[in-house]
Parts: sequence; C-alpha cells; structure tokens
Amino acid sequence: MKKLCASLAIFIFSSLLFAQEILTASAYFQTVSEFYATIKDYEADMEITIGKEVMSGVVSFKRPEMIRIDFNEPADQVIVFNGDKLTIYLPDKSAILEQSVSGSSAGGASLATPQGLNLMNRYYTVAYETGQDPVPLEENSDELVINLILSRRSTVESFREIKLSIDCKTKLIRRVVATTSQSDVFKFDFYDYKLNTNINNQRFIYNAPSSANNYNNFLFSE
Repeated sequence: MKKLCASLAIFIFSSLLFAQEILTASAYFQTVSEFYATIKDYEADMEITIGKEVMSGVVSFKRPEMIRIDFNEPADQVIVFNGDKLTIYLPDKSAILEQSVSGSSAGGASLATPQGLNLMNRYYTVAYETGQDPVPLEENSDELVINLILSRRSTVESFREIKLSIDCKTKLIRRVVATTSQSDVFKFDFYDYKLNTNINNQRFIYNAPSSANNYNNFLFSE
C-alpha cells in the first residue's frame, strides 16, 4: 500500500509539472499580443510576395494605429495610414489614391501590429501548426520560430487562414502567410526590427508630387 501511494504521488506530481510546461496556442498568442501592446513604435524591413511578384520596402508603425510603407520595389511607391486616412502613391501611374476610413487599412502589414493581433484574436481560432517547440522558419534555415495557424470563425473575414511565424526569442512576428477564400496567398516577411525609436508623427504625413493625379474615395468609386 505504501508503494502504491508513493507511486501515485509521484505520478500526480509529474503530471502537474508536465501540465505547467504546456502552453496552449491561445495562451502563447496572448503573450505575443501583450508584448506588442508594449511597443510604442517600430521600423522594419519588409518583403511582400504575391504569387511570383515580390515587393520590398520599409514599414513604420506608431501607436495607436499609424503605419507607413516606403517601397524600394516598386521604387518610390508609398502607402500611409494616419489613423483616419489611407493614402497610396503609385508613381508608375502618377496617381494618389486617398480614402477616409475607420480602423487600420494598410493591408497585410497591419497584421503585425497590436490592433491587427487583437482583431485576429477576436475573429480567428488559434492552434499550433505542429506544436509549441521552435522549428526552422523554412528548410535549411537557422532561424527558429513558433508557427501558429489561425482559422477564421466566419466567412466574412477576407483571409480564410493566417499562418504566423513568431521568433521564439523576441516574440516578434517574422512572417505572415495569409490565404484568401479564393486561395490567393500573400506572404509578408519582416526583418531587422528597430523598436521604440520615438518616430515623429510627421513620418505619417505624406506630401505626394504635385504633378500626380488625385483620386478620392477610391475604395467606393465605380
């Protein structure tokens, strides 16, 4: 009987220790969200892949929801959202597209912001892709990440599935792969973050060339 009680005690103790080591995907996602909530601003190099097309540039973010992307490919293209107005400059078309909107509208880049994470938590279920242990970002990569799969709760959401690859040391989002209902895949890579550098609000005011044609309310125009 003593041996049985001792074995049972060891089993219960071991089970409790094991349970403490398990961090659910939702709980891990919450820790990432809480970390992003502490970030006042950041800049990072970014690469966007859509099919065979690759775009690259620098993304700047400042709380509460200002975001700007300066592209070097396509050269000189700019996307700015200052919290109230979305502005897109297309140099090859010599066009400025402007739209007053509510909520962040800088596309997939806004997924790597506190607001984007809050929205994902609200409208998506979260699961580990393979488990809570870090894995290489891709084959033969030295970067270790934790992969989360987010599945939409409703067909209203534009992205059917979102895969987040999160740096296991910094908790910064390294890669976002978003798949639409039509199975179009958008990949966003973020490199070389610079956190809390006190970015000036002027950074999110864009003065486009005066020669460009201006198109207002482009999202709702026929």
